[in-house]
Amino acid sequence: MKYPAESLIRLRMSAHDAHYAGELVDGAKMMNLFGDVATELLIQYDGDEGLFRAYSSVEFFAPVRVGDYIEARGRIIKTGNSSRQMAFEAWKVISSCPENGQSAAQCLKEPVLVCKAIGTCVTPKACQRFSHDR
Repeated sequence: MKYPAESLIRLRMSAHDAHYAGELVDGAKMMNLFGDVATELLIQYDGDEGLFRAYSSVEFFAPVRVGDYIEARGRIIKTGNSSRQMAFEAWKVISSCPENGQSAAQCLKEPVLVCKAIGTCVTPKACQRFSHDR
């Protein structure tokens, strides 16, 4: 069975996402995005939203601030009877530039990796709508 290629969400961090001084967004926001990516992957693979069970690793590499655009990506890397292990990455693709003006921003020539994680989701057998030997 070929796994879904990838899920991708692009989202602008809003003032509502600011959690710390300097309009810094907390890491939990990346986990929230990864959860949405996982849900899409499970729908593609099983026809059901499934449940997020656990993260086995999470690493943060760069700060995220209000006004930044983040691309959260994920893919299934391993499956069991009901478990689906996934790899996630969050990349900053547009950066706010408040030092250049209140609404200034720039498209980054090279995206910046801000977070990556490995997580496991579960779709109970009774909820799996697709045959995986197709």
